Amino acid sequence: MSEIDETLKRIKSHKGVEGIVIVNSEGIPIRSDFMNDDVKVKYAANITQLVAKARSVVRDLNPQNDLTFLRVRTKLHEILIAPDKEYILIVVQNTNFE
Repeated sequence: MSEIDETLKRIKSHKGVEGIVIVNSEGIPIRSDFMNDDVKVKYAANITQLVAKARSVVRDLNPQNDLTFLRVRTKLHEILIAPDKEYILIVVQNTNFE
């Protein structure tokens, strides 16, 4: 098992994690464990746009700075976003787990 597979398995084992999507720099999902392709594509497209906007805001505030992590919390989910130069890691977690 590759290091990436082990890391994804470890993330997925946390309580409440519903899905993981890895998106390339063009916003195309390259890896996902979501069963529904529509959900995967929606997360990939929308989160890619959100990351671009958030990165722009961070750089406008300080050109020396860059976005390293973003957390979005809704009534149903918490979306954890780790952008990198080539990829974006998206983890969707249910906020109502026990």
